[in-house]
Amino acid sequence: MSYAKLTASSLAILAVSATTAAARDNVQVAGSSTVLPYASIVAELFGDNTDFPTPVVESGGSSAGLKRFCEGVGENTIDVANASRAIREKEIKACAENGVTDIIEVRIGYDGIVFASQQSGPAFTAFEASDVFNAIGAKVLKDGAIVDNTHETWAEFNADLPNVEVAMFIPGTKHGTREVFEDKVLLKGCEDTGAMAAMMDAGMSEDDAEDACLDVRQDGKSVDIDGDYTETLARIDANTNGIGVFGLSFYENNQDKLKVATMGGVAPSTETIASGVYPVSRPLFFYVKKAHIGVIPGLKEYAQFFTANEIAGPGGPLATYGLVSDPELADTQSAIAGEETMGSGS
Repeated sequence: MSYAKLTASSLAILAVSATTAAARDNVQVAGSSTVLPYASIVAELFGDNTDFPTPVVESGGSSAGLKRFCEGVGENTIDVANASRAIREKEIKACAENGVTDIIEVRIGYDGIVFASQQSGPAFTAFEASDVFNAIGAKVLKDGAIVDNTHETWAEFNADLPNVEVAMFIPGTKHGTREVFEDKVLLKGCEDTGAMAAMMDAGMSEDDAEDACLDVRQDGKSVDIDGDYTETLARIDANTNGIGVFGLSFYENNQDKLKVATMGGVAPSTETIASGVYPVSRPLFFYVKKAHIGVIPGLKEYAQFFTANEIAGPGGPLATYGLVSDPELADTQSAIAGEETMGSGS
């Protein structure tokens, strides 16, 4: 993914040179697969628009990234951990035991997805997580038994929904929003319908039941979209009955083509997503090792770049990809500028 170079005037904080002497001259990042696409976009832009080398960004998951982050201080340890959840107390303790005592928490925005269909299509206006699970889960609960999902229409399992064919276009397994879709929709729907309990009653372990809950149909009713939201929109344009999963900003920019449904009775908006009222949302973070600022060239500048209005704000490339901008982004920018660490307020 490439973007035009950003103007120096709009990102004046980035007019810097990589002059600090260090054995390692690039920022190293690891962690959440959800944050990975956003961090990769930022790393590319950072390398293109500053004199610093492009940061090395790896995945591995939030827990694995934070574990590496907490291994200690020094050039042989990573500088930044991406996380799709807040760092846990036991992780903070593990960090401290290894000398990582000053941690800067950076909330980059929110992972929030919406369910939208053609403006002129069927009246899809309200969903529950159970509806989506019953529509596309590989196995569902029917007449007290777990069976292969053969639902053809939405009205088969919810008479309040349109009596039209099931056709869902969901984030692919490599997409940053797949995890929140699985956790907040498929898994919750599986629990709400009683399917997960039935799986466990039949002898499955909790872990195996969770995995089964996340399996989706392979008969064409559910289609993974690994590209960006324009591909999902094209599928909806071609299918009157299609339901697509989009980032909030993309939907807002295409309201002439799409109508959005509530989830759990809540309409998606920046406010409901940021407050956590809208159920298919969560905050996203990265954590910076303060001891590496001034030692690893470009570390603080990378954090500032990532959270600049032009990058993480409503009109930036991260919003285009699906990030819901943080209404309190200015506070985050101030905290980075002041190198404020967790629990210190300074």
